Amino acid sequence: MHTQDFPQLASVEKIQEGFESFGYICSDKIATAVFLAFQLRKPILVEGPPGVGKTELAKTTAQLLETPLIRLQCYEGLDEAKALYEWKYGKQLLYTQVLKEKLGDLLQGAQGLAESVERLHQFGDIFYSEEFLEPRPLLKAMQQERGAILLIDEVDKSDYEFESLLLEILSDYQISIPEIGTVKARTSPMVFLTSNNTRDISDALKRRCLHLYIPFPTVELEERIVRSRVPDVEEHLRHQLVEFVHSLRQLDLKKIPAISETIDWARSLLLLHADQLEEELVRSTLNVLLKFEDDIESTDGELGKLVREARE
Repeated sequence: MHTQDFPQLASVEKIQEGFESFGYICSDKIATAVFLAFQLRKPILVEGPPGVGKTELAKTTAQLLETPLIRLQCYEGLDEAKALYEWKYGKQLLYTQVLKEKLGDLLQGAQGLAESVERLHQFGDIFYSEEFLEPRPLLKAMQQERGAILLIDEVDKSDYEFESLLLEILSDYQISIPEIGTVKARTSPMVFLTSNNTRDISDALKRRCLHLYIPFPTVELEERIVRSRVPDVEEHLRHQLVEFVHSLRQLDLKKIPAISETIDWARSLLLLHADQLEEELVRSTLNVLLKFEDDIESTDGELGKLVREARE
């Protein structure tokens, strides 16, 4: 992926403007990391708590560049067959049956065992050609003519063995398929790896990547995000609800409300024709923000105080 083909990433300012046009409000730090990752042709490892926009960053970049988004969701036990490629065994089996029926015709005129085996060997090679190859996300991203956005989501959920596979691919953007040989990327994809920090990523993989940590946004930035996604919410209510969510994040909760919950709550308050926060209104809609009943119950005694502080 070259700069002249994607002027949308020509500067930090252009990136911020482009992202904002798709409703993704980002800080200078995020835009700068995307700019450098593109210019240096390096993957970007995006870390941070769940719900701060790590996955959305890759999705918005794909929208901005009008390129395919190819996503690999990581999990424990992920292997090459699901991440890289596998053979179309059903198709191979079908062709084997056809070959068996035509075996007499194929071997007609063959002189001796050696020549018969040689003829069969030619068909064996066909069974392990690209025609019978089923590309998975990593290989599919390298097959795109104009490049792609490759999102390797929640890489911290995969095993260390899978990280070793990633190291080989991300170093030269090529893979070795024993039956075919080395397959190089037609155009190197722009790679985003996300992590929720459930385990440490290996130093070797971190060295391959630019690092970006996205924390929860400031009040001012989150207000901009809510204004972009829910523009009909009045300014004073928007300020109150964002302040309230930030106060919730200071409590000892099982699951802290993410930006997506803030947006959902803003939409909910809009549907309920709210013009400011009221304690009973907050209590009746708290399940939009908090996903565990224990969190809702433990917060109940603090609601009056939190609402007053948000309104002030």
